[in-house]
Amino acid sequence: MERLRVQAEGAAAVDEYVEYRRIVGDDDGGKLFTPEQYEEYKRKMLPIRLQNRLYVSWRSPTGMDCKLVGPETQCFCTHRYKQHKTDYEEIPKDRPICVPCQVSRCPCKSYHYVPLNGTQPIRCRCKHFADQHSAAPGFSCNSCSKCSGFHSCFTCGCGQPTYAHETVVETKQERLAQGKPVGQDVPYAAMGGLTGFSSLAEGYMRLDDSRVGGSSAAKQVSNLRSSEEDDMAYFEKQYQERLKKEKAAKQKVKGLLLSKNP
Repeated sequence: MERLRVQAEGAAAVDEYVEYRRIVGDDDGGKLFTPEQYEEYKRKMLPIRLQNRLYVSWRSPTGMDCKLVGPETQCFCTHRYKQHKTDYEEIPKDRPICVPCQVSRCPCKSYHYVPLNGTQPIRCRCKHFADQHSAAPGFSCNSCSKCSGFHSCFTCGCGQPTYAHETVVETKQERLAQGKPVGQDVPYAAMGGLTGFSSLAEGYMRLDDSRVGGSSAAKQVSNLRSSEEDDMAYFEKQYQERLKKEKAAKQKVKGLLLSKNP
């Protein structure tokens, strides 16, 4: 078995390129900035991202952030979140905040998350897939005339149908007011709702406050997690607690059924 070995200088160069790409994204047009251009770009963009970051999530009617959107998360228009306008010198005052797609000729007026069924697009009630609908406002079907707009009954892991969810774009202050995590201020492009490792998990499995959306949950979670626990131990502890609660709930239901049918 061969192992790839990289000298220290090469590893440092890779790290620098990864850092560059996370900060610049596609703003260099495919041609690397010169050191001077890179420094100028950072002087301009970093303060904007640290002050005016937009948090994007796909939220259930219960307030749970079922999906936290990151740079590579696909929009209804099939383009990634990082291909939308995510940097604002000033936060728009109008609500909802629009995050339009910047790909040429794309009719998408604002980022709109749509879940996948495994790796496949989900179907509308007209039986056609999401990618067979227009990305323009209204999301009309391109394959039939009877569809009044994309409407899917596909069920999320939280138990709620797709159509009951909404894509939420909010500021740090708005998120804090709801008791939801905001993570650390970072200079990277199109971070959206990603605030930590658990942000990659589905909402009902997530172990931060975005799972339940309440300041009381923050207190409960902080009490459960001690400083010496690493992430994996913490995740395992939470998983076992959830299994205990599910088992207790099943036993309670079983007891009720037996009492009604002695």
